[in-house]
Amino acid sequence: MENKIIPTDVYAEMTPNPVTMKFVTDRELISDGKQADYTELEMVGESSPLAKELFNFPFVKGVFISANYVTVTKDESIGWELVVQQMRGYIRDWLMENEVAVSFVPESIAVREDPADLTPEREAKLKDLDNAIATELDDQIIQLLDEFVRPAVEQDGGAIDFRAFKDGKVYVELKGACNGCPSSMQTLKGGIEGLLKSKLEGVKEVVAV
Repeated sequence: MENKIIPTDVYAEMTPNPVTMKFVTDRELISDGKQADYTELEMVGESSPLAKELFNFPFVKGVFISANYVTVTKDESIGWELVVQQMRGYIRDWLMENEVAVSFVPESIAVREDPADLTPEREAKLKDLDNAIATELDDQIIQLLDEFVRPAVEQDGGAIDFRAFKDGKVYVELKGACNGCPSSMQTLKGGIEGLLKSKLEGVKEVVAV
């Protein structure tokens, strides 16, 4: 019995991050506003057959799946101009033959810490998160991020998630194209931090974790 072909179109979009490319499809890949963010193959398991396949490309360092798009992060070994059409065709062909891109999103995707990346500053951020408790401003912060920030970030192939609010600091997690983007800190400080400080008394700083 032949496999059913699912008509699917895919086009590529550049993002502000030069090492990421956004591949947009004409059908939903993950539902209910969920996201699947993988920065290494070991994180995938059986949760996303599409992500597992994409990590077979030797230059792929990360896969982020949200709504109707896939954001792929590559290493510095090759330029997008040499592989973007191959990647677009591969994703399109795979989706035409497979209905399910994400089987499930793990409740918690564990990220392995590279000791070289665990600087004193990062250690302090993680400690603050561990000790953070819910506050009365949490819902207001989330609402502002969802209304004013999330649509633009998703347009660029990324995502921003609220993690905690403690001692005047709003901790957020950047995903997809936003993770490691050279302009992300400018957006974080000049845009998001300014917005939250102007709307909510008590917010002093926005910190990416």
